[in-house]
Amino acid sequence: MSKIVATGKTIEDAVAQGLAKWGVSRDRVSVQVLSQPSRGFLGLFGVKEAKVELELLPERAGGELQSETPLAKQEVSIKANQTETAATVSMPAEEAVESTPADVNSTGHEGKDPYHEAISFLQETGRAMGIEVTIEMEKGKDYTTLHISGSGLGLMIGRRGQTLDALQYLANIVANRYSDSYLRIVLDAENFRERRKKTLEDLADRLAARVLKTRKEIVLEPMSAPERKVIHARLQAKGGVKTYSKGDEPNRRVVITPKM
Repeated sequence: MSKIVATGKTIEDAVAQGLAKWGVSRDRVSVQVLSQPSRGFLGLFGVKEAKVELELLPERAGGELQSETPLAKQEVSIKANQTETAATVSMPAEEAVESTPADVNSTGHEGKDPYHEAISFLQETGRAMGIEVTIEMEKGKDYTTLHISGSGLGLMIGRRGQTLDALQYLANIVANRYSDSYLRIVLDAENFRERRKKTLEDLADRLAARVLKTRKEIVLEPMSAPERKVIHARLQAKGGVKTYSKGDEPNRRVVITPKM
């Protein structure tokens, strides 16, 4: 076998793993990087190890390595797929909760409060982003809301709440690691959830009026499941129009069309 693929936390680790399997020194192989390592979102999810391919160089008589190019040029070559080095987690609020791994609840940790652990995680994440936050807890019948306050929260909210949804997904995972029964947590910051709902309802009303006037359907931009639900609910009782969703996640869209 003249080639072998090895993985590791870093390129160096991966190369070392391959050399150890063959029991040879570094100057006996040429290395090609198949993929760069990635830490993933917040260093927690989407972590990806480095992957390299090692090729054993043949020897000439006298132990000299046979190679058409000097050893200095046989350094690590990086493929064009380096663009894969970044990984993100953006989960819609409702769908993220449904996607929580089934075995999360089986990790029960005695003596630790699930909500306290989730709050600590969010505060530490805020500090890592350069934001000091205060979090108040509001327990409801079906879920618990964590209200985040502080300065510069736009960074934690993100474009149309995408970062807030991702943090909500992670907070649910953290909390359920310390709970024997399933917990549902909703994150809110600066009353963003209510403000976003009002924005979507106003948008639904305007577009429904346009559909009634032109008698032509309108396809909205991609939205998360909770946002699509707001549009559907708002226009459910609206006379003259109906709504449905089409497409696959994360590009699923709401369509507003006139009733025939």
